[in-house]
Amino acid sequence: MPNIYVVTLTSPEREELMSIIHKGKHSAKTYRSAYVLLNTDEGEYQVEKLTNEAIAKVLKIGMRTIDRIKKQFVEEGLEACLSRRKSSREYHSKIDGDLEAHLIALSCGDPLRDFSKWSLRMLADKAVELNYVDKISHETVRQLLKNELKPWKVEGWVIPPKQNSEFVANMEMVLDVYKRPFSAKNPVVCMDESPKQLISETRVTVPMKKGAPKRIDYEYKRCGACNIFMSNEPLAGKRRVKVTERKTKRDWAEFVREIADNDYPEAEKITLVMDNLNTHHPSSLYEAFAPEEAKRVWDRFEFVYTPKHGSWLNMAEIELNVLNGQCLNRRIDNLREIITEVKAWQDARNQKDCKINWRFTTKDARIKLKRLYPSIED
Repeated sequence: MPNIYVVTLTSPEREELMSIIHKGKHSAKTYRSAYVLLNTDEGEYQVEKLTNEAIAKVLKIGMRTIDRIKKQFVEEGLEACLSRRKSSREYHSKIDGDLEAHLIALSCGDPLRDFSKWSLRMLADKAVELNYVDKISHETVRQLLKNELKPWKVEGWVIPPKQNSEFVANMEMVLDVYKRPFSAKNPVVCMDESPKQLISETRVTVPMKKGAPKRIDYEYKRCGACNIFMSNEPLAGKRRVKVTERKTKRDWAEFVREIADNDYPEAEKITLVMDNLNTHHPSSLYEAFAPEEAKRVWDRFEFVYTPKHGSWLNMAEIELNVLNGQCLNRRIDNLREIITEVKAWQDARNQKDCKINWRFTTKDARIKLKRLYPSIED
């Protein structure tokens, strides 16, 4: 194949390239270009010219890369070849303002019939079908939407109702409770519960080794379920975790009595923040205990309920997320092991005195969640 692009360096150009190779810090691309040009030079200052094959072997690059460097030097000059300025050739993107607006509108709308959500290829094909553009790849669509929209991603979320007076009233009541200072006589305690599936392996797990993560098989066996109760006092860094086989009214009543008698026997009144699940009610105490005992336990508490669709206001949910992430985020197939693991986690976290610094206030809610408040006209 004839040598189409002949490299001929001047004396100043050779000196500059020699300086790049022997002095200072330069990018790999700059050094590579300098080496290729010096060894393919056919000017009068060349001492020994190497073949493309020899250069490729030394630099561990392909023959096409060498030809591309020589072509850029001949057509655009030394500065462009050393990446000190952008190429003079202009790139005309297929995406203009109109096409971008059309693609965003498409991805925010409903997908095609019989499809649950948009994919990148569906968006690209639809843009061509609607004559927004003659041709476009799904990768071009991805580059446009990657920092703006993710139509292929759907998140589960607890969405509170708009302009709902009951929601904001309960929310502000909970936020007022969280403003209270620490008090041993009147502690503020949060309570929540979460199910846990008992899962066993059906294949032998491959342990982690250098260069490869631990591998578990997608197949598993379900061995039942259990329930995890969590109570925590955010200002004291204190928590109690209890694992039960079920989540009945009696289970909840027993857990509440343990909070009162075991954790806060000297407290005058315990403020208990929890969600309004049907089992979280004083009536559950009367189904579990004799009337005298039920009334005794109830009198120890002040029950405060988070609003419906407002479980994020319960700080016990934060502790449950930590428990799941640090302890239970794996397959465990029996109740005894879960109880042992949870007890060890509880003791370790209590010893560390891990507290929760709640900063969201009523003032913040009235600004950031303004849409939830009913609009009142004077």
